[in-house]
Amino acid sequence: MRVGILTGGGDCPGLNAVIRAAVRKGIFHYGDDFIGFMEGWRGVLDDKTMPLTIESVSGILQLGGTILRTSRTNVRKKPGGIEQCIATIQRNKLDALITIGGDDTQGVANALVEKGVPCVGVPKTIDNDLSGTDVCFGFDTAVSIATEAVDRLHTTAEAHSRVIVCEVMGRDAGWIALYSGIAGGADAILVPEKPIDLEMVIARIKERRARGKFFSIVVVAEGAKMPASGEVATHGKVVDEFGHARLLGIGQYVADEIEKRTGFETRAVNLGHTQRGGTPTAFDRMLATRYGSAAIDLAHKGKFGRIVVLRGREITDIPLADAIAKNRIVGDELLELASGLQAVIKK
Repeated sequence: MRVGILTGGGDCPGLNAVIRAAVRKGIFHYGDDFIGFMEGWRGVLDDKTMPLTIESVSGILQLGGTILRTSRTNVRKKPGGIEQCIATIQRNKLDALITIGGDDTQGVANALVEKGVPCVGVPKTIDNDLSGTDVCFGFDTAVSIATEAVDRLHTTAEAHSRVIVCEVMGRDAGWIALYSGIAGGADAILVPEKPIDLEMVIARIKERRARGKFFSIVVVAEGAKMPASGEVATHGKVVDEFGHARLLGIGQYVADEIEKRTGFETRAVNLGHTQRGGTPTAFDRMLATRYGSAAIDLAHKGKFGRIVVLRGREITDIPLADAIAKNRIVGDELLELASGLQAVIKK
């Protein structure tokens, strides 16, 4: 088979491991030929490619980012975009296209599948909110980085008797906030799934001070809603091609409100892109490798229009349409776990 590969959306630790596994399995086991599209769907529109060989994927397993680079290009918003992509795929004589990305990337792939393009998906999202899979690669790395940051914030907060609010990624789901908050022993965790109750946050901070603990850590997901408006905090009004605004500021908002209402010195820290940069954890390298290998197997089985997923400990596959139908949010069981530890603040 002649197979194309692309990586779309935000970068994520483990992307290179997926590429490497698919190429190595495809060449060694099936005798396949590979090309990579540069910068996600933009590369398909512009027919910008690079050859993917054993040599070109050598040494990339431990690297963060993606050798194919990426972009947030929505071909459905380009005049004739879908048709242009189909023409590129036909011109390159591809028998299959492996799309590595989240719901936006896979939404484009599904639109092409409906036009008869043979696509196989691999789930990628730092936020861990793609439906149908228990874990997306990159999530473990992001949680590890966020947890280490929370651990470090404990010592500086204690030294200065401060409250520190740590803003982490999570547009529609609070997986990173919940995991890193629990693992890091945060005093309050604020997630998009539940409205922020500042009165309860402040009561918990004051109660901690009354017990002789003169510092507090609050972890908040970037997509948590501001109490007054019920809207997310954004950096300006500009949105990307998929309609997403740049989220920024909920951590500073919460910090300002805490200091104003308590008089306690409060600081905000935004971890930002540090969560998605750098080398992937061993868990993410292994999961990404399993996904890449399963994706090329799926292509050879002719099971197009599907995406590989992790269910329990097993890799299986589901329809692309099911994976993008809705976001996978944090369930009540984990919210109750955190609440029982006096961490998640929920009304």
